[in-house]
Amino acid sequence: MSKYDVESAEGSYQPGSDEKVLLNKLEIIDEEEMESLETELLLRLYEVVFEDYWPFEVLIFDDIATWHRKWLGNVYEWAGRNRTVTLGKEGFSFAAPNQISTLTQKFESKYLIQFTNLHKKSRTELVSYLAESHVEFILAHPFREGNGRISRLLLDVMALQAGYSPFDYTLWDENKEYYFKSIQAGVSGNYNYLERLVSDTLQTNLRG
Repeated sequence: MSKYDVESAEGSYQPGSDEKVLLNKLEIIDEEEMESLETELLLRLYEVVFEDYWPFEVLIFDDIATWHRKWLGNVYEWAGRNRTVTLGKEGFSFAAPNQISTLTQKFESKYLIQFTNLHKKSRTELVSYLAESHVEFILAHPFREGNGRISRLLLDVMALQAGYSPFDYTLWDENKEYYFKSIQAGVSGNYNYLERLVSDTLQTNLRG
């Protein structure tokens, strides 16, 4: 498939879905059916990451792209690739497509490079690191779909690497407006709001 075919697929919806389901290999047109499938496949991805690949000696952005491809590769042509379409939410725009390559390189050199030594961070340092890296990932929004769910998997991997349990995201889901405003605050470099959410939900330190 050519670069232009991928771009076309990213911007298209499945015929018959009333523009509610993205163009997909399975020709699914029902929104609930697609959501159910994506959830099932995400659970399988968690099993693969934590059973087949864990532990990670290092983590690079290509690993995250591989997770995305393993998750949605049988559903969408563009899975695992940087998006080529503009995305936004409630009037707020995520990074422009032509910025994504630079942003993912920066994400790797600033945040993922610290992955190996996360267990050496204090809880306060870890909370700041997790909040800042999460905000920057969401602002970049590197993929066409599934950025939030992949970012949660990444947070869980980071938490485990640091010696903590995976997150319980119930509080996040119950406070979606606060969460979204926390992401928006990150545009100006303010990560305090998400730090509070991370601190309130960072689970037990498994190292004691």
